[in-house]
Amino acid sequence: MSAIGAVSSCSCLRSGVWLLKPGMQKMSSFSLHTAARCAARDYYEVLVLGGGAGGIAMSARMKRKVGAENVAVVEPSKTHYYQPLWTLVGAGAKQLAASARPMGSVMPTGVEWIKSQVTALNPDKNYVCLENDIKVSYKYLIIALGISLHYEKIKGLPEGFNHPKIGSNYSVQTVEKTWRALQDFKEGNAIFTFPNTPVKCAGAPQKIMYLSDAYLRKTGKRSKANIMFNTSLGVIFAVKKYADALLEVIKDRDLAVNYKRNLIEVRADKQEAVFENLDRPGVTEVHQYEMLHVTPPMGPPAVLVNSPVSDASGWVDVDKETLQHKKYPNIFGIGDCTNLPTSKTAAAVAAQSGVLDKTISLVMKNKLPVKKYDGYTSCPLVTGYNKVILAEFDYNAQPLETFPIDQSKERATMYHMKADMMPLLYWNALLKGYWGGPAPVRKLMHLGLK
Repeated sequence: MSAIGAVSSCSCLRSGVWLLKPGMQKMSSFSLHTAARCAARDYYEVLVLGGGAGGIAMSARMKRKVGAENVAVVEPSKTHYYQPLWTLVGAGAKQLAASARPMGSVMPTGVEWIKSQVTALNPDKNYVCLENDIKVSYKYLIIALGISLHYEKIKGLPEGFNHPKIGSNYSVQTVEKTWRALQDFKEGNAIFTFPNTPVKCAGAPQKIMYLSDAYLRKTGKRSKANIMFNTSLGVIFAVKKYADALLEVIKDRDLAVNYKRNLIEVRADKQEAVFENLDRPGVTEVHQYEMLHVTPPMGPPAVLVNSPVSDASGWVDVDKETLQHKKYPNIFGIGDCTNLPTSKTAAAVAAQSGVLDKTISLVMKNKLPVKKYDGYTSCPLVTGYNKVILAEFDYNAQPLETFPIDQSKERATMYHMKADMMPLLYWNALLKGYWGGPAPVRKLMHLGLK
C-alpha cells in the first residue's frame, strides 16, 4: 500500500462536548512518544484510534506482533483514567488521583503516540483524517474510540453542575461533586438516574445509590432520607439471577425504584428534577431533591455518526464473534464504540482484546478468524463499602461465572477484588496486553482444576 501525503484537502471538523475531555493535569509525557500534535509519519501498518482501555491494550498486543515502529495510537488526551474506580470516588472510598496516570506512562514503549483527534474516516481508501488537515493511512485499523457523554441533552445541564447538591460519577469534572453532595446531605430525596440510552457500566448508576444508603446509615442520616432510583428501564438488571438478588437488597434497605422514568430536565436553582414517564408519553413528574446523581445520556463519538464504518445508530459495525468489521476486513472494533450486543465495561474490553488479538493474527496470515467472543462481561455490583455482588454473563444474559460459589451473594472478598485487585490487574496486565479476561480461569474451575 502506498503512503498518502500528510497534508490533504480532507475536511476536518472540530467538535467537542463539555465534560468529555479529561481534566488537564500537570503530568509530563515520556520522550519515547511523539511530542507534536501531528503524526510523525503518514503510514502505519497498524493504526489504533483511541487511547482508552481497548486502544492501549490492543496497541501493546500489536507492538509484539508487528513491532513498535509499525504501530501508532491516535489520542488527544494527556491523562488516562481507570474509570471503574469512579464509583468509589463518588462515595468517598477512593481518591480521584488514584484513577489517573499520564497517557505517556501507559502508552507502549516505542509505539507512536499521535496527539490529535480523529475527524473523519475513509475506509475505502484506508486512511483517517486528523486535526489540521492531516491524513494518516494504514494497513490495519483498530477503532477503540469509546462512548460520548451527552449531559447537554438534559435541559439545565451541564450548567446545573455549578450548583451544589448535584453530581455525576461519569465525568472527571463532576465525580467529586457526588461525594460533596453526599456529605452535605441533610434531609429529603436522594435521587439516582438511569438514562434512556446505552450506557457504559450499566450497574454504576445504582452502585452509587447503595453506597449512598450505606454512608447515610453510617452517619445517622438515613431516617431523614428518601432514596429513589428512577430508571428508564423496565427491570433493575438484565440478568435475572442478579436482578433477583438486587431486588432483595432494595427491599431490605427500603429503597424506592421507579421504572420507565427518564430524566429530561434539571432545575438546579430550585433543586428540582423533571422526569418523563416512558409508559405515558407527554406525562412528566417533578421531584424535589436534596441530592441528585445524574447518569447522562450517551452515544457513539461524533466522528462515527454517519461514518462508513458504523451502523445506522452510529456504532462501529463489527461481527459479534470475531470483532472484525462486517464490510472492511482490515478494520476491527473493540469496546464501547462498537455495536456488540453486550454491556459496555472494562471487563468486556479485556475479554474482547484476547479474541481480537487472535482474529487479527489470522487475518494478517490471510486466514479466517476462528476464535469467538461469547459476549462475556462483568459488573461488580457494589452494594456497600465492603459488599459486592459479582455479576458475570454472556450475550444471552446468562450467568458466566468465574468462581465456584454463588456470585449473586454479597461478599466482602468480591469488594476487595473490585477495589484493590482489579486496578492492579488493569494497569499491569490489561493495558500491557497480557490479560484477555477470566475465561481461562473459569474453564479451569469448571474442570475442577482449582
